[in-house]
Amino acid sequence: MSESTEAAASADQPGPADKIAAGYAFAGPALDLGALLWDGVCLPDRQIRIPLPMLTRHGLVAGATGTGKTKTLQLIAEQLSANGVPVFLADIKGDVSGISVPGASHPKTEQRAAEVAQRWEATGYPSEFYSLGGIGPGIPVRSTVTSFGPVLLSKVLQLNQTQEQSLGLIFHYADAKGLELIDLKDLRAVVAFLVSDEGKPELKGIGGLSTVTAGVILRALTAFEQQGAAEFFGEPEFDTGEFLRTAADGRGTVSVLELAAASDKPQLFSTFLMWLLADLFNDLPEVGDVEKPGLVFFFDEAHLLFNGASKAFLDSVTQTVRLIRSKGVGVFFVTQTPKDVPSDVLAQLGNRVQHALRAFTPDDAKALKATVRTFPRSAYDLEELLTQLGTGEAVVTVLSENGAPTPVAATRLRAPQSLMGPLGAAALDRAVKSSPLYPRYAEPVDRESAYEKISAEQAAAEARAEAAAAAAEAEKRAGEAEKAEKAAEKAAEKEAARGARSAPKPDPSLAEQVVGSGLFRSLARSVGSQLGREISRSIFGTARRRR
Repeated sequence: MSESTEAAASADQPGPADKIAAGYAFAGPALDLGALLWDGVCLPDRQIRIPLPMLTRHGLVAGATGTGKTKTLQLIAEQLSANGVPVFLADIKGDVSGISVPGASHPKTEQRAAEVAQRWEATGYPSEFYSLGGIGPGIPVRSTVTSFGPVLLSKVLQLNQTQEQSLGLIFHYADAKGLELIDLKDLRAVVAFLVSDEGKPELKGIGGLSTVTAGVILRALTAFEQQGAAEFFGEPEFDTGEFLRTAADGRGTVSVLELAAASDKPQLFSTFLMWLLADLFNDLPEVGDVEKPGLVFFFDEAHLLFNGASKAFLDSVTQTVRLIRSKGVGVFFVTQTPKDVPSDVLAQLGNRVQHALRAFTPDDAKALKATVRTFPRSAYDLEELLTQLGTGEAVVTVLSENGAPTPVAATRLRAPQSLMGPLGAAALDRAVKSSPLYPRYAEPVDRESAYEKISAEQAAAEARAEAAAAAAEAEKRAGEAEKAEKAAEKAAEKEAARGARSAPKPDPSLAEQVVGSGLFRSLARSVGSQLGREISRSIFGTARRRR
C-alpha cells in the first residue's frame, strides 16, 4: 500500500473524539447535556446526551463546591419537565426557585449557548413550592410518626442499634393497641406509659423497655422538637402522589422543597427526603422498563443522608434505590465526591456527571484517585482532567439505550433556560398561596390519637383511684365515728353508774324509822323467841312447865 493510500485510510479512521461522540448518538428521546471537550477544545457538533428511559437507572452529580452541580441539576430538571416528566428537587440553598420563571439573557449565557450549539430561549417551568411542615416558605409537607417509621426516626434521632430496636418495639405496641402515632407528643406519651407502673407489664412478654432507653428516646425527641420537627409531624399528612402531577400543557411539574430555613437541620431534611422516596416506593405500582420516568428525584447534599447512618438505614436506602426503578422512578444523588455515597448505593447508579475536584491536601488527592477508579477506562487522563475542569464542565458517562455504559466524555454543559437564582420573597409567597394545594395542606389538624387516648385513660384511672380513696376515707371516718359513738355510750354508762353510787339517800319514813330502831328490833327478837317456843310446844305436844 502506497503512503498516499495509507494516509487516506488513516484519515478515514474515526479519532478518539468521534468514537466518544458515537457512543452518545441515540435514536430515541434524550436529554441534551452539552458538547464534547477534547484536547481542551469544545466540539459543538459532538453532543453529549442521556437517553430519557435510562433516567430510571439513577445517577450521581458530584463535584467540589462552586463547580456548577446545582446548575446541572437545574438543566436536567428543565428538560425532564419539557418531556412531561415530573421532578422533585431539594433546594438546600434556596437558589433553585428561579426554575419557575424565565431566565434573563446575559453575555455569558449567550457565549455558553454559542459554544455548545444550544438554542437558548428564556423559559419558566410549572412549579410547586413546599416546606418541611411550614418551616420556611412553601406548602407544608407533613408526615405522621407512624408513616415515618422507626428506622428513619432512629436515624434522625441518632439512636444506637439497641435503642432503635426498642423504638421498633414501641411502634409495634402502638399498632397492636390501636394507638395512632400522629405527632411527637403521641410517641412521647406511649414511651412514658410503657415505663410507668401501669404500663411496664404490657411489654414484659416481648422484651420490655428499660427506663434508661426510654429516657434516651425521650431526651432525643425533646431535642428533635427544638429543631422544629414538631411542626413536620402531624396532619393533614401529605400525599406524595402530588409530586407526580403534570401541568395542563403536558409538562411535568417541578416540585421544589424549600430547605433554606432548615439548612441547620441536615438530618431532619435528609431523612425526610428518604421518607418521601420510601413512601413513593410503597404506593406506586410496578411498571418495569418505561419510555420515560414517572418521576425523577434529586437528593442534594446527599452526604448528609449517610453520615452516621445505621446499618438498618443503609439497608433501607439500598433496597429502595435498587427496587424503585421498577416503579418508574429515577433517583439522582448530588454531593461532593462519590465516596459520600455508600458503595452498595453507588453500584446502583448508572449515570454520572462528575464536576471538578480539588486536590489541595493529601486527603483530597486520595479522594481524587478513588473517584478516578470508579470510572470506566477512558481516553482521558482523568486524574489530571478532573482537577482542570472549569465551572459548568464535567466528565460524563451514562447508560446507553441498550443499558451499556457510554464512553467517558469531558463535556461543556448547557446553560439552564430558567432563572439561575432565587425568586424574590414576595413572588415566592404569591406562588405558594395561589397553588390549589395550599388550602388542602396549609392548616394543621390535631385529632384524637395516642396522646389523647392515654391521657383520657390516665385521667379515668386517676378519677377511679381518687373515688376509691375517697370511699376508703369515708369508710374510715364512718368507722371512727362509730367507735367514738360507742366510746361515748360507754362513758355515759360509766358516768351514770358513778352518779348513782354517789347520789344522797332520801330520809326514811316514820314506819321505817320505828321498824329500823333498836328497840323495835329487840322487841321483835323477844316476841319471835316466845312465839317460836309456843309453836314448838304445840307441835311436839310437850306440856308447859308449871311453876
